[in-house]
Amino acid sequence: MRCPFCGSTETQVKDSRPTEDHNSIRRRRLCGNCAGRFTTYERIQLRDLMVIKTSQQREEFDRDKLERSIRIALRKRPIEPERIEKMISGIVRRLESSGENNITSRAIGETAMEALSRMDTVAFVRFASVYKNFQAANDFESFVSELRPKDPPADD
Repeated sequence: MRCPFCGSTETQVKDSRPTEDHNSIRRRRLCGNCAGRFTTYERIQLRDLMVIKTSQQREEFDRDKLERSIRIALRKRPIEPERIEKMISGIVRRLESSGENNITSRAIGETAMEALSRMDTVAFVRFASVYKNFQAANDFESFVSELRPKDPPADD
């Protein structure tokens, strides 16, 4: 492991423990060169996923990219960090267990939107606005109107 402060590869693990959701190992490390301390996380990866973008370009799946976009959607929302991490791990697990090594960016976006819709509707709309590339206020209005329950017909 390379030290993020000085770049040295002379680092050693000082402490290891599972995270609260038991899906990864948290390791505290010490650099033997600059004495800097930092934390790394080790996660289980079931398979190497390749993302097929709408332009048909292919790139390796990046969990951190998914996490960043979800955390941006959830910014300033009253959701505990542990729930967010658990949701992200669940999305990744679902993608990895799909049986496919190639997954479309659309499938990733739909899976993330489904998870967000169950967690927080504001974050769901935020994520959808970027994912679906809303261009005007009307785009928001029509999307949100689809979320609202339809009024039952009035009995005469």
